[in-house]
Amino acid sequence: MLGKKVLVLNQSYEPLMVIGAKRAIISILSDKSECIANYSDIVRSQEFSMSLPSIIRIKQYVGFFRSDVVLNRMNILKRDNFVCQYCSRKSNVMTIDHIFPRNKGGKNTWENLVAACVDCNAKKGDNLLENINMKLLKKPKKPNYLFYFKQYINTSLQNSWKEYLYMKN
Repeated sequence: MLGKKVLVLNQSYEPLMVIGAKRAIISILSDKSECIANYSDIVRSQEFSMSLPSIIRIKQYVGFFRSDVVLNRMNILKRDNFVCQYCSRKSNVMTIDHIFPRNKGGKNTWENLVAACVDCNAKKGDNLLENINMKLLKKPKKPNYLFYFKQYINTSLQNSWKEYLYMKN
């Protein structure tokens, strides 16, 4: 139960980070934050009981730098939800494909790299998409800073977080 994740909002309700439930409870009890939403679980001790927080808001504004999402293999796979961007097959064994091949000047950019199954990557090879009648499911783009938070929606099923992460309910 204390291993559950808690979304932390700035005083201005902007998402800041995700922390463990134990740290969130300590923050609430030390009056540094307030609970915005709860899980259905109850935390009990000898001195108190409280609902397990799902979202907390810190009481003082914290300035923070929104860093870019790092371009790496795992983040490309997460962005594409481990789905081949050519045939829509979901697989644990995925490759990264350059849409515009490296030998033709293609760069390692968010817009040029996609998840691809082994079969589609082999079929495409170093060809251009239009030359072999292959199409992308969607145009790849660079994710924003909310990318880090949105991955918790899929793993923890935190529907209550969606409105604070600018996602549709």
